[in-house]
Amino acid sequence: MLSDLIDGKPLNFRTHDEVVPALRAACEEHADLAAFHELGSSEEGRPLYGVVLGNGPLNVSLIAGNHSDEPVGPETLRTFILEGLQRHEDLDDLFARFRFVIVPHTNPDGEARNQAWIEQWPNAEAYFLHAFREPPGRDLEFGYPAMRQENQIVSAFLEVHAPFALHMSLHGMGVAEGGMLLIERHWTFRTQPLRDAFAGAVRAAGLRLHDHNRKGEKGFFYIEPGFWTTPEGAAMRAFFHAQGDGAMAAQFHDSSMEYVRRLGGDPLCLVTELPLFVLSKAYDHEPGVPALYRAFKERQPDWKLRLEKGETVAHELTAFGIAPLDLATAVRLQLTALEEGLKSVAST
Repeated sequence: MLSDLIDGKPLNFRTHDEVVPALRAACEEHADLAAFHELGSSEEGRPLYGVVLGNGPLNVSLIAGNHSDEPVGPETLRTFILEGLQRHEDLDDLFARFRFVIVPHTNPDGEARNQAWIEQWPNAEAYFLHAFREPPGRDLEFGYPAMRQENQIVSAFLEVHAPFALHMSLHGMGVAEGGMLLIERHWTFRTQPLRDAFAGAVRAAGLRLHDHNRKGEKGFFYIEPGFWTTPEGAAMRAFFHAQGDGAMAAQFHDSSMEYVRRLGGDPLCLVTELPLFVLSKAYDHEPGVPALYRAFKERQPDWKLRLEKGETVAHELTAFGIAPLDLATAVRLQLTALEEGLKSVAST
């Protein structure tokens, strides 16, 4: 299992710059399996890089970091490359069947802006005070293929290796009641085994599924507890046009999932959504209604104002049963989603 790659490994959040030499060296050492690609630079001049891993006939695209306050995805892809190459003999069948086209971090500038809380992880107050995410019009996930310089670079790298059997954009949530996975709508009826396996892994980790039925708002359609359809720029634009807000609608370009599907084939597209902090307080749960999560989000703006004044909100956070999700657990669940996605496309 891919999740076995991290067994016994101490995990921590590494910066974009510090991990590049190790990735480059690992690819050079295993040149028969991997190639390191310098892709260009971010808007602020930080290097963007990609890795092609494996020699199989089925292409898989993996990207992370589109939302800059979600560091688990990039750490998962860095770990997958480094540990996968170190233990490549255990993964011979995988690398013979698939070719992974990976951009471990699409947004190094955003990662740098979030270091104030990442360096204090798992301090929840530091996260709520310092977390930074780009607004619409700067949001890389809804910027394909060419909204920002980073979008152009990543899109060009993916296009060279298209079409894909599987595309994953690894994401996360600041807080949630549990784990969640988003599945591209054309594949929902073909993924019951994947959903069952991922839900089982979430529960085995001692977590709930984040059960939130948004009833199609902004294109997020409810599949079952813990599962929505993947986001689409077209649905976002339609939502804001319906609100009479054409200016906001114009800020949404296509998602990476929409872009990859345009490159051909019938790719399964997945978006992982695992929380940094879990709301674990027990309550009578109405299906599809995350009442604890909603109450928390209502309070969050006030808490941030208080934190900015130097006050503490630790007592209020404790009342919600808030707890950091262990990084190893989060990475293991990300890898589980990848493994189950690979099984899905291999069986079709």
